[in-house]
Amino acid sequence: MRVSVRRLIEQGAKRLQRAGVFFGHGTDNAWDESAALVLHALGLAHAGPSAYARRVGLRAQQRVRALLSRRIEERIPAVYLTGETWFAGLRFYVDARVLVPRSPIAELIGRRFAPWLDARRISRVLDVGTGSGCIAIACAKALPWARVDAVDISAQALEVAVRNVRRHRLGRRVHLIRSDHFAALGAERYDLIVSNPPYVGARELASLPPEYRHEPPLALGAGRGGLDSVRVLLGQSRRHLRPGGALIVEVGNTERAVQRAFPELPFVWLQFERGGGGVFLLGAEQLPHPAARSRTARAGA
Repeated sequence: MRVSVRRLIEQGAKRLQRAGVFFGHGTDNAWDESAALVLHALGLAHAGPSAYARRVGLRAQQRVRALLSRRIEERIPAVYLTGETWFAGLRFYVDARVLVPRSPIAELIGRRFAPWLDARRISRVLDVGTGSGCIAIACAKALPWARVDAVDISAQALEVAVRNVRRHRLGRRVHLIRSDHFAALGAERYDLIVSNPPYVGARELASLPPEYRHEPPLALGAGRGGLDSVRVLLGQSRRHLRPGGALIVEVGNTERAVQRAFPELPFVWLQFERGGGGVFLLGAEQLPHPAARSRTARAGA
């Protein structure tokens, strides 16, 4: 018996809801999640709404149900099953070597960082912890005159980023570098440093839904309190920023912990029309000098 694609999506959404899977790795509801999986299984991932009326046979239905079963039984995020997601209006390849792109920074990039920065003055950008390369590539697309350096400590993540840089034909402007934060950058300086670093504390990491266990722990966990990477960014960014430059960092639900740990810093917490939060901005001159930061760290140890 042949059934419509729409009917398969409806059935899939009901299965996902009954199974209680976690949404948040590219979709936030059962219908969108089911649609992504059904269209992928049918080879219609980029088809328009007219494809929903298409009727498919038993073998196609079996492929759909098998993919949905993997999503439910193994709790694998849908984008790892399809190998594809979207960020800042751009299509990216992803797999379990990288975090699933979902940062609200995409909205900021879409606005070319207005009203906080003058995009015309951004000629060099650094993306720290680039993962799939999504933030670096989106910045390069939004700022076509800028050169973007993208660093990550994970060689496996950089393999995925290479694939995405090639897909978007940005090899001349997006430079991928294996580095633990700023370690491999020498004296390089930038107009903008942007980062979606690891910021999940050990206790929270252990309590996350099972879908998160498929993501690389290195991209999520940041020590006992979730601030290990943020401390490096705040302590070392000033030496890598040009005068008038800025640091933008996503820290998610560790926002309050960051404020408690750095009460002397005048964080600007950005707001997003499409949801999300926990993203701060600091000007270069508002950041501590590295020597001052290390003295503070020793005093509080």
